[in-house]
Amino acid sequence: MAKKEVKKIVLAYSGGLDTSIILKWLKNEYGCEVVTFSADLGQGDELEPVREKAFKTGADKVYIDDLREEFVRDFVFPMFRANAIYEGSYLLGTSIARPLIAKRQMEIAKIEGCDAVSHGATGKGNDQVRFELAYYHFNPAITVVAPWREWKLNSRQALINYAKRNDIPIPITKKRPWSSDRNLLHISFEGGILEDTWLEPPENMFVLTKAPEKAPNKPQYVEIEFEKGNAVAVDGVRMSPAELLAHLNTIGGEHGIGRVDLLENRSVGMKSRGVYETPGGTILREAHMAVEQITMDREVMHLRDSLIPRYAEMIYNGYWFSPEREMMQCLIDDSQKTVNGVARLKLYKGHVRTVGRKSESDSLFNLDFATFEKDQVYNQADAEGFIKLNSLRLRIRSLMQANKNK
Repeated sequence: MAKKEVKKIVLAYSGGLDTSIILKWLKNEYGCEVVTFSADLGQGDELEPVREKAFKTGADKVYIDDLREEFVRDFVFPMFRANAIYEGSYLLGTSIARPLIAKRQMEIAKIEGCDAVSHGATGKGNDQVRFELAYYHFNPAITVVAPWREWKLNSRQALINYAKRNDIPIPITKKRPWSSDRNLLHISFEGGILEDTWLEPPENMFVLTKAPEKAPNKPQYVEIEFEKGNAVAVDGVRMSPAELLAHLNTIGGEHGIGRVDLLENRSVGMKSRGVYETPGGTILREAHMAVEQITMDREVMHLRDSLIPRYAEMIYNGYWFSPEREMMQCLIDDSQKTVNGVARLKLYKGHVRTVGRKSESDSLFNLDFATFEKDQVYNQADAEGFIKLNSLRLRIRSLMQANKNK
């Protein structure tokens, strides 16, 4: 396929092996100006060398933007109001970061007068879809340069050889034979030795969590307060969204909470192994569900729960900015108006368990009705008619079958 003419491009740049090579490759192959954009989503010290490295590799201009509060407030929290989880295990840490990165990347493209955007996602992965669906949402006419779908560097070794020829530092070594992606919600690991699906991940791979067997022998209790489905305080201390999630990451990591080893179904059709650490998110989801248990109407909860798999698939497959996700978000957010209260959790050796929940304003738990002791408000004899009416179709079916067999 012939290369499109590009004058100026903004690259989603992490400073890792792939995007470092892409930066140089864009300069070599397209001969255009390249603006790099790195989003601070809570990677820690990973961003410190990015600016200098980008300029050394050929960037004409570098953006590094702190998006941590926006990430948690406008992307993570709406997703957690839905209790979203993909294939029963994955809390969508990478998936939910991509639409925000793409959003800011497109804003920079407009500011800088760029006629194209680029990313480091491979032609086999989910991220190419997530990035590009978002790009086209903001500008249907934007030119997208996806090097992995153009170049002939079709292996990790080919990338390393290209890096050596162009004097690009190589961040992957034999000591860390895998790739990773980190933000405030999680860190993911894939590739390298993890492609052996029978091999247990090595302990030295994990960054955010202690091994559960090495976690403290004494459990820790934590109380998380919610307002309209959003966590606002931990142990009585109010925090911003990003501060709260970071705090829960520290607590959860100490107790070895949030490790997942998943062989997931990618949107492009293949299976792929991902190993994840999501300590704060695992705690947050458990706490949110606990407060919902005491504040949410049964049928509202069941209806919302029936939408979780579809909602999670939308995020995983890159449809954050789709009208169907936005419509579903309105329904979910309406269900959260009464989700006000406090969850009490017990953290111990890789496990988080609800041990208490309360709501001063919206509790639907009424001891007068629920008690197993003597009460004055519930006539147990009424249950007989309820059961007979609900069993009517079953009784009719049995009678019809009996008559048929005569």
